Order: sequence, then structure tokens, then C-alpha cells
Amino acid sequence: MSLGREKQARRAAAAFGRLHGAAPRGVWSAPGRVNLIGEHTDYNDGFVLPFALPHRTAVAASPRADGLLTVATLGDDGGVQRAEPVEVAALSPGAVTGWAAYPAGVAWVLRDHGVTSGADLVIAGDVPAGAGLSSSHALECAVALALLGLAGVPEDRPEIARWVQRAENDFVGAPTGLLDQTASLLCTEANVLFLDVRSGKAEQVPFDAAASGLEVLVIDTRAHHSNLDGGYGARRAGCEEAAALLGLPALRDAELADLDRVPDRLQPLVRHVVTENERVLRSVDLLRAGGLAELGPLLTASHESLRDDYRVSCPELDVAVDAALAAGALGARMVGGGFGGSAIALTPVDRHDEVVRTVLAAYAQRGWPTPRTFTAVPSAGAGRDDFADE
Repeated sequence: MSLGREKQARRAAAAFGRLHGAAPRGVWSAPGRVNLIGEHTDYNDGFVLPFALPHRTAVAASPRADGLLTVATLGDDGGVQRAEPVEVAALSPGAVTGWAAYPAGVAWVLRDHGVTSGADLVIAGDVPAGAGLSSSHALECAVALALLGLAGVPEDRPEIARWVQRAENDFVGAPTGLLDQTASLLCTEANVLFLDVRSGKAEQVPFDAAASGLEVLVIDTRAHHSNLDGGYGARRAGCEEAAALLGLPALRDAELADLDRVPDRLQPLVRHVVTENERVLRSVDLLRAGGLAELGPLLTASHESLRDDYRVSCPELDVAVDAALAAGALGARMVGGGFGGSAIALTPVDRHDEVVRTVLAAYAQRGWPTPRTFTAVPSAGAGRDDFADE
């Protein structure tokens, strides 16, 4: 277990002991993710290429016999925020709001699959919230594994991803696809996950940027991102409308020649999905051939498409990308749903300091909050965290 993973597991377990007077039955955790390329293609039945971050959300858990679900979260300052206990049997969409809706939504879905008992959950983690790095799905995946583990239900990771998606869509109310949950559950250390969302076929593709003298630099713009905002849902609805007009199951089946068959307002959405899927396939071919350093132009083209065609970027993301490229990054793009969040830059290791300085200076010049930067390394996916007692 990595030191960062163990730290969050121990924080959750210690807080659980303080709140409940006993050690938890177990601790489960799940990571945030960075999507190397393949944005807004998942809910169009397309291709994605994410990897798991070392940042994780841990859930310490024990069963309850009274059917209640209690949830508490540990803040960075050591303070604990507790939600009102809820009856698992009484859960329904709208019954729980705010941050507690995410674990409650998972319990609501799992109730339909035989997991009906209550539980005490205590959460700790370091996945940046609102940064487009999938903090909500890290939480939901960790809760799902915890509740299934307490109930002794065997894990089917692709099925769990679909359950988590239902919790996010139907209970929380965010119309997300399958990318984030699947990445959190299936990604492995030192690999990116090449996923065909339609078929569910997944391939672990080796990804060692350091061996090529490169790194994936994450730039958290601190411009808050949320998939609950209307812009994300509007894009998804537009894609579904375009697919219906074309008589296709999803835009994964569209071609550039189809653009003239949809209204002008929908053509940019179709163009992005078609070209983004092509960029994912080209990226996978490059990685298989050892051409990691050649990914840069594809990443930048992805950002331009997200900015100009899909229209989900924002000034903070555009400035981060432009500044990173000007300072020597080989390619850069926004990641996640958009309208804020984070960007990534494929950066030569020896240009790291210059890229960071340039990005920070560009933000300071505009009077924006200082972005957070860190190097992302493909890390382990979700699982149970066993550690030796000290």
C-alpha cells in the first residue's frame, strides 16, 4: 500500500474510533482520476483513456443492526462533519441533499441488489473537490465497496460502476457517464485504462512518462467545477438529440460526413465526439508503439475541440493550457466535465519549474487565485485497505 493511501486509511480508521468507540470492521478507498484523453465521449458510447491518481477517498465502515446509515466526514483541519442518520429502507431521491447525498445514493442503489442493512461510515480523503478530478465518484466507489464488503457480496467491478452511475444520475441528479466510476474501480498502477464504453472491453496500456523524461502535470485552476450545473446536462442532451436525428444509437457511430444532417447548433457537438474518439484511438496506437512523447499535439487538439466545438472550457482553463504550452509543455488540455476544474500538461521533466512559474505568473497577472499543481502518476484503483497495527 502506498504511503498516501495508508495515510488516508489510517485517518478514516482513527476518526471512526473516536466517533464510535471501536475500530471499524474495515476500510475501503477509491482514487480520483485524470483522463489522459477522451472527454465527453463516455456517455456517447465512445472511447476513453483515464488513469487513477494517488489521491484517494477512504471509508471506514462497520455494520449496524438497526437499518440506519450514519455518515461523517473528516476535514483537513481534523474537524468532523456528521450528517443526519437516515433509514436505508426509507431512502429516495431528494431525501438527502448536499455532500451526504453521494453515500446515501449508493446505499439507495445497493438496496435494490440485496444490501439492506445499515452501516456507520466515516470518510477521509485528499482528492481535491471541485477540481474535475472525480472526487464525488471516488467517494461513491469507496462507499459501494465498503457496503458490499460489509454485506459479503462478491464484487463485479463493471456492474458496480453502473450502480454508482445510477446513484449519481438518479439520486444525486448529475447526468454523468461511466468514465469516472470505471476509472476509479478498474485502473491499475503504471497503466492507463483504454475503455470501450459501449462494449465494456478494457485494456491496461503501460504508461511510464518518467522513462521518456516526461510527466503529466495537473493544474487545478481552483475555478470550481460541478457536474450538477446545467451546462453539462445541456451538452449531453444535445448529443442525444443529434444521435436520434441521425438514427444512430449514439454519436459513437457518427462520422464527419453526418454533420450536414443535423442542425447547425448541434454540428459542433457531433464534430467533437467524432474527432475525440479518433484522438483516443490514435493515442492508444502511439502508446502501444512506445510513442508517448508524440501525444502532445493530440492533447492540445483535444483542448481546442473542447473549447471551440463543445464549448465547455473557461478562461482559467484556457490560460493554464496556453501558458503551459508557451513554457515548453508538449501538449495540454482541460480535463473533466469543464466550466472549471483542472488541466493537464505533458511536460518534459526539465521544463517542470518553468511551466509552473509561467502558469502561476499568468494567473497572478490576472488577479486570479494561485492554482495548485502536482505531477500525476498512474496509481492503483479502488480496494480494501489492510494495514498493520502500530
